[in-house]
Amino acid sequence: MWIVQLALRRPYTFVVAALLTILKSGGASTLDIVSRVKQALPRIMATLPPELKINLLFDQSVFVRAAINGVIIEALIAACLTAAMILLFLGSWRSTLIVTLSIPLSILCSVIVLSLLGQTLNVMTLGGLALAVGILVDDATVEIENIHRNLGQGKPLRQAILDGAQQIAVPAFVLTLAICIVFVPVIFLIGAAKSMFMPLAMAVVFAMLASYLLSRTLIPTMVMYLLRDEAKLYHGEGEFVAASPGFISRLHDGFNHRFERVRDRYHSALEWSFDHRRTVVAGFLALGLSSLLFLPFIGEDFFRQLTPDSFGCMSARQPAPGSKRQSGFSVKWKQRSDESFRALNWA
Repeated sequence: MWIVQLALRRPYTFVVAALLTILKSGGASTLDIVSRVKQALPRIMATLPPELKINLLFDQSVFVRAAINGVIIEALIAACLTAAMILLFLGSWRSTLIVTLSIPLSILCSVIVLSLLGQTLNVMTLGGLALAVGILVDDATVEIENIHRNLGQGKPLRQAILDGAQQIAVPAFVLTLAICIVFVPVIFLIGAAKSMFMPLAMAVVFAMLASYLLSRTLIPTMVMYLLRDEAKLYHGEGEFVAASPGFISRLHDGFNHRFERVRDRYHSALEWSFDHRRTVVAGFLALGLSSLLFLPFIGEDFFRQLTPDSFGCMSARQPAPGSKRQSGFSVKWKQRSDESFRALNWA
């Protein structure tokens, strides 16, 4: 009895918590909503008693900012790699600048069109832009290279630009449509899947179309103004004479010499293959058959690890419905299912 009275006299502290979820409408920006909520919190907390504490449990803007950083990093990587390739193959920093500028301009055009259609910068649209960054430079790169090829044939700058743009107009258009048509089936989705993947498909398609339009309009115009001095360095034999023996010129010349050697060796190997067709075909068939024979031995350890436990699912051999015996896989699967069900009920 004394223990019970002592327990009743001991003071207790009760903690009451409330969860408030803030949802945005479809046309609102996640970053804007989160920023306004964080700005309003100090004013709200000033009117509350000091015993009441407010904690932020979930912030969707973290994922959106991470997606934005991903797009920026992808754009920088694509720009650097493209610049390196153009410097190696063409030896022109002006051409590198033109192609590099086409990446942010294409992304900007896509963002503007998405904004006009009521889309916002969310994880899906930014994921689409990150997916399109790697292929945005194709149109501008192909056009720049073709203009240099026409300049190497001794054509004037204006004529080289017109011929270079005309020669690749149809192939570049077909290439752009071939990439965009992949996302057409997204239109036929319904429900939540369409709401999720439609912004991603729109971001990719609009970025690709903007890249093609820029390669037809802005890229030739920039070439006309930036490559005037380089056009004078070409002569009728199709060679490019460097104005000064700088680092870029030496790098370009050294790479060209090595590339020509590799191309000559490939040309010789291809001619030998044409002269010995039966030997080449027999060699490839033997290589394919040998790989098929060794495939079971190569994949033995891999398939041995593909047990039901590795997927967290039930075993393929389940006991009968009336049997009392349960395998360890089924028990583990049931435990995981119960945990997931309790988590969903709590949420």
